[in-house]
Parts: sequence; C-alpha cells; structure tokens
Amino acid sequence: MKNHSSRRRFLGTTAALVSGVVVGSHKLFGAPALIRSLGDKPNSLIDGVQIGCITYSFRDMPDQSAEATLQYVLDSGISAIELMGGPAESFAGAPKNTVNMREVLPLMRKRREKQELTEDEKKQLAEVDAQMKAYREEVAKWRLSAPMAKFEQVRKLYNQAGVKIYAFKPDAFGMQNTDADIDYGMRAAKALGANQVTLEHPANDAHTLRLGKMAEKHGLRVGYHGHEQQTPTFWDTALAQSPANALNFDLGHYVAAGNPDPLELIRQKHDRIASMHIKDRQTAEHGKGNLEWGKGDTPLLPVLKLMREQKYKFPAVVELEYQIPAGSNAVAEVKKCVNFCRNALS
Repeated sequence: MKNHSSRRRFLGTTAALVSGVVVGSHKLFGAPALIRSLGDKPNSLIDGVQIGCITYSFRDMPDQSAEATLQYVLDSGISAIELMGGPAESFAGAPKNTVNMREVLPLMRKRREKQELTEDEKKQLAEVDAQMKAYREEVAKWRLSAPMAKFEQVRKLYNQAGVKIYAFKPDAFGMQNTDADIDYGMRAAKALGANQVTLEHPANDAHTLRLGKMAEKHGLRVGYHGHEQQTPTFWDTALAQSPANALNFDLGHYVAAGNPDPLELIRQKHDRIASMHIKDRQTAEHGKGNLEWGKGDTPLLPVLKLMREQKYKFPAVVELEYQIPAGSNAVAEVKKCVNFCRNALS
C-alpha cells in the first residue's frame, strides 16, 4: 500500500511539473532532482529482455486519460509501452469520441475474425460505423493543426515517471486515412519518443507500400499486427517493400492459428520484429482459449528464454485478453503477467 501511495504522489507531482506549476510568484519547470526523489521507478527490463505492455490492456479501466493510463502502467510495474491513440490524443485536445469503444470492441473483433453475427449485432455495428465515420472526419480536421508540443509533454510526463513510449497506435494509419493523417500520426509518434507505429495488417499491398515509404521519411518502423490470419509468410510482401516495414508479431494468436513452431519464425525474422505481443492461448485442438498465463499452449517460457539467450532487443509486449477474474482488475492482471515473465527469466 505504501508503494501504491508513493506512486500516486509521484504521478501527481510529475504531471504538475511537466505542465509548469505556479508556486507563489514562481513557475517551476522540470525539477529533475525533485522528480527522482519522489519514488521508485518501474523496471521491466528483466535480465536483458524488455517486457512491455500495450495500453489496450487497460481498456476496461474507468479513466482513459493520459495521466490515469500512466498510473495503471506504473502500478503494473511496466517501464516501456505501446501507447494507444486515445490517451495521448485526448491530452492533446482531440475531439471526444461519442462511441463507447469498450462496449463495441468485442463486436468489432468478432466481425474482423469473420465470426457469425446476429441481426441485432449487425445493426449495432452499422450504427457504430456511421458514428465512427463522422468522428474520423472531425478528428481529421483537428489533426491538420494538432499541437505536437502536447505530445512532447506526454513523453516528458511518462519519461520522468520512468516509462518509455516505444510505439504509438492511433487510428491514423488505415486505408481510409489520408496522407495528412498518416503524416500526423508519425510526427506524433516521434514527439512521443517512439521508434515505431503499429496497426492491424491491412491485407493490402499498396497500403503497406505507402506506409513503409512514409515511415522511411520519418525514420520510423511500421509494425503490422496480426491475429489468426498470421502464417510464416504473412508479412513477407510488406517486408520486401520497405526496410521500414516490420512485424508486430502476436505469439498467442499465431499458436491458436495452428502454425508451426513460433520459435523458428522468431529466429528467422528477429531482425524485422519491431515488437511482439505475448499472451497464453490454446491451440485449435484445445479450443483456442485465451487463458491466464501458464494455463494455455503458448510457449511463453521458451520464447522469453530465446530472447534472453539471443539478446533480441525488440520488446515482449503484455497484451491482456483473458477474462479478468472476479474481484481483480486489469492492473492486477497485467502485474501478474509481468511477474510471470520475471519468474521465467529468473
């Protein structure tokens, strides 16, 4: 409890210092010596293996602001993250999305994975699509003059708390997005201190070529994420198109899809893996379930040990997707996943 309390004091003071606090007639900026003295910083670099987390893992938490998200990250013991667009963009003043994404994400995933939808679900998704189209148009206008200084403030807030933002995943890189959207997303990623942007693989060769070439200009990598459509050759066309194109590999989905040994794919493509999501899923024979870590069929321990032995520098990214047990929450479960990695590498 003492550590949790000190983290909250740390975050509150850090946020104030980043934005500039008036004390009497004086305005304070930075004060790094004070920042360092406020509490212990997280460290999820475990025996040379960087354990990260995608902030999508905290989607069920009540507050999705940049400050609250940072607190979730700190309480989970994470020091490196793949940041979803929402927290950073809301901090920068983006229009508010009227769609409750926490409610519709399961339906959107069901459609993406081509599962059967009821008529009511189809109607709900059609309404969501219309709302999202209007929202994207509003956001696109805002992005034309979005203040990069606000994204730099987010980077400072997180960095001073001991958290590195290595990847940014806004809804700005899809086929429906303009070059201006994509340019904005990549500039924002740079302002956040990220070395990569991530998105779901678009399954469109022209678009992966477009993104790769734009990323080259920005000095970034594009990590393409996959679900059960992943195969050993899933990324090959994108990789051949541009040195900036890379894998945002998902170990759990790869196993659930019935692919051959994932360790072999990692060995073959390690230099093109920008980041790797880790979760514990069952194979198709066992039902493809998303389970608490250590209960599924995903070779988490061998993969983590391979990363340590080969000194791979890409992060292993906690993505919390299993059912959260009653009485727990996303922060507690992400922390369990980090401890699983710590024990695996000890």
